[in-house]
Formats: sequence, C-alpha cells, structure tokens
Amino acid sequence: MNIGVVGAGAWGTALAQMLAVEGQDVLLWALEDGLADAINETHRNALYLPDAALSPSIKATPHLADLATCEIALIVTPAQHMGSVLDAMPGFPRDLVLCSKGIEARSGRMMHEVAKQAAAGSAIAVLSGPTFAHEVAAGLPTAVTLACEGGEDQWQRLAPAIARDTFRPYYSDDVIGAEVGGAVKNVLAIACGVVEGLKLGQNARNALITRGFAEMLRYGTALGGKPETLNGLCGLGDLVLTCSSTSSRNFSLGKALGEGGKAADLMADRRTVAEGAHTAPVLRKLAAKRGVAMPIVEAVGRLLDGDASAQEVVRELLSRPLTAEGGTG
Repeated sequence: MNIGVVGAGAWGTALAQMLAVEGQDVLLWALEDGLADAINETHRNALYLPDAALSPSIKATPHLADLATCEIALIVTPAQHMGSVLDAMPGFPRDLVLCSKGIEARSGRMMHEVAKQAAAGSAIAVLSGPTFAHEVAAGLPTAVTLACEGGEDQWQRLAPAIARDTFRPYYSDDVIGAEVGGAVKNVLAIACGVVEGLKLGQNARNALITRGFAEMLRYGTALGGKPETLNGLCGLGDLVLTCSSTSSRNFSLGKALGEGGKAADLMADRRTVAEGAHTAPVLRKLAAKRGVAMPIVEAVGRLLDGDASAQEVVRELLSRPLTAEGGTG
C-alpha cells in the first residue's frame, strides 16, 4: 500500500477515511486488542469514531511492521506516545507526516524532533490546522497546513497523495511554526473552556483568544517559527476553532474545570486524550526558560497542578498590570 495511518483514534480513523474516500487503499494501525479485526469486519471504529461508516478500502492491522511497506505514513498517535511507537517500528516509509499536536512532557521535544531521532532516514512533514475528526470523516470541507521540512520537493510528493476534493492542504516549509500553533492552541482551548464553565461570557472568551494568540506568536517566533505561519490555518485558524466548541476535547476539559471539576479526576475518567493537559506543564517551563511571557499558559498550568482554583487564576489574570496591547499583559 502507498499510504498508511499510525493510530486508530478518532483523528487517525477520520484521516484514513478521508484518504480512502475515492477507493484509495489505506493501511490503518490500531493498538487496542481486537480493534483492527473489528474495523475490518464491520467497517466502523465503534471505540473512537462510532458514527462514521468506513470505506472498505481501509485495511486495519495490529502489526506496526506492516506500515514499513508504505511510501507515506501519517503518524496520529497521542503526542506523549509518539516516541515509543516510532521506536517500536522496525522500518519507516520515505515520508512521515506528523498529525499529533503537543510537546513531549518528559523531554520538552517537539514532535518533529522526536520523529527525526527515531526515524533518521525519513523526511518529516507536519499536518496541522482547524479540524474536527467527525467533520473530516463526513467529508465536510477542510483546509490545513502541510509543512514540509524537505521543502517543495517533498510537497510535490505529498500533496497529490493527501489532497482530496474536500480536504485542501496549503504548503509551508515552517515545521516549527506549524507545530507550535498546534501545541499552544490546545492549552489555550483549556483556558477558553474554563471561561465557558465559569459563565464569564463571549467578551471574556474572545479577549482570551486574542491575548492567547499573542502568547502563541511570542513563543513561536522565539523558537524560529514564522509569524505568517502562526497567523494562518495551523495557528490562528486552529485556535479559533478549538476555543469555540465542545467538540474540542481540550475545551471540554476546561469547561469541566470551570464548573468545579478536579483535573486529576477529569483526566482519569477520559478515554480520549486532551493533549493540552500534558502540554501545559512542559510549555510553562520551556517558556520560562526562554524568558517568553505566557501568563495564560502559566494560569492553565497552575490550575492543572491544583495550585489554584479556576476563579483564582481568572482573578490573577484580570489583576495583571495594565499595558499596551502589544505588551505581555
């Protein structure tokens, strides 16, 4: 098979369905016991995306080694497990397209750094943007950033393989900017969910989105990302979508925190991963190390650590010194 998807969660399954919509053969790796057989037999992923009828051209496998025969693999594992999954793969396709959004908590590495160490012989790209899995699986129009570390040569290989009538990638060579946008917006979505849970209104949420985007831009450019990338689909576009809907797992987690839930209890009760909860603590430390002011990220980190209540972190943000809009307040 030409193309494979590593990870049969909701997003991985949706991407496999999008790729297979025209009858393209797609290989889908599923970790959970029995899930690959169930997908092959029923053409549904009842565990993670139960409402989507899957194309029969999707073949699921429990064997990572099968993916080594693909020319392209989309890596859609949870960010905290990408390293271990790639380390377990006995071989790698020519192109790895990273679709997970986060920062490795134990090392502080971005996903492209994790992938480059594990799969030194593969060319790395990052696919990121404003996407909900159920809409992509249903074939609704979607636009994303496809950031290619290998530049236009890699883009020429990947774009025809990934683009579909309702799935439109836009080219970038800024892997860092694409990754920062996806990782930071997950943390900011938790903050917006807190605002919703506390019933602070639309004014507060939109102010938080705007000030949160300023934090994303400061951090991304400090790492070498391009402002135009962060102003695009994988930065501002993804941030606005994720901060505005309970379809976002991060927003839903924040909403539950704002309603009085405890982070440890809420995380323990979830089958799907709210990546922002894992990203916030390490992003908080990395920003401080670089001297990048990220007060909203800091507040989310304190809330998740149990150092402060939702009401307390909101009060602290509102009491920060007044400053110009271009400042760090």
